[in-house]
Amino acid sequence: MRPQSRRALRAALAAALVAAPLTVAATSAAQAAPAAATSVRLAGVGLDDAHKKDIAMQLVSSAENSSLDWKAQYKYIEDIGDGRGYTAGIIGFCSGTGDMLELVRHYTDLKPGNVLATYLPALKKVNGSDSHAGLGDSFVRDWVAAAKDPAFQQAQNDERDRVYFNPAVGQAKADGLRALGQFVYYDAIVMHGPGSSSDSFGGIRAAAMKKARTPAQGGDEATYLKAFLDARKVVMKKEAAHSDTSRVDTEQLVFLSAKNFDLNPPLKWKVYGDSYAING
Repeated sequence: MRPQSRRALRAALAAALVAAPLTVAATSAAQAAPAAATSVRLAGVGLDDAHKKDIAMQLVSSAENSSLDWKAQYKYIEDIGDGRGYTAGIIGFCSGTGDMLELVRHYTDLKPGNVLATYLPALKKVNGSDSHAGLGDSFVRDWVAAAKDPAFQQAQNDERDRVYFNPAVGQAKADGLRALGQFVYYDAIVMHGPGSSSDSFGGIRAAAMKKARTPAQGGDEATYLKAFLDARKVVMKKEAAHSDTSRVDTEQLVFLSAKNFDLNPPLKWKVYGDSYAING
């Protein structure tokens, strides 16, 4: 496991992670754009297609877990020393940033009395810190045990979709972006978190829109995505853990250079120097 490949790669702070999901409404200019222009851009299969979503999860897992087997990450949990407490699960839920607390609350709604429910008071107390108080080795063991429960797996899927996937894909569609652009947004929100601060997903998008128009505004898709990725790299380099920008340089920019806007396999890329491929 690479120390920089989990939530250390997300610069969003606790307040950003517990904020309401990003609106999928387009900007006023995008709303004013002709509907026909957007429908042409979105002619391909979107990232919310089951197969494309699985591809997106594999791509993210290659960077977050150094593995394409994203379903093996339900049980993942460790403190990677990034000041956010425990990092765990398929999307890197953190005990110090609020999303782990929300996840366990949701799991308890689905299955009252589950093995993690007793940790809710402790998760509430440590939120916003790197403390393990009330958690520790027993919490780690119980997390791994809970990961075998289909209800907990469903809870992780639900929170991934609610906080990250659905807002990112919805906003990308509103901006007239096809599957590649939808993935670019999703990977960014996973790392940087939702919100409107300069180092969040919303801030990156705002910076990109100052440089290029979205397709929904009549802009060129490749030009806009390049502007977004450039803006993202600026934010990544502000933090030491972000100094390796290969998930942009040797992954997303590779797909963009190939003009693979529908994110169709075969896909070949590198992250942190490791090579990966999805052939179908």
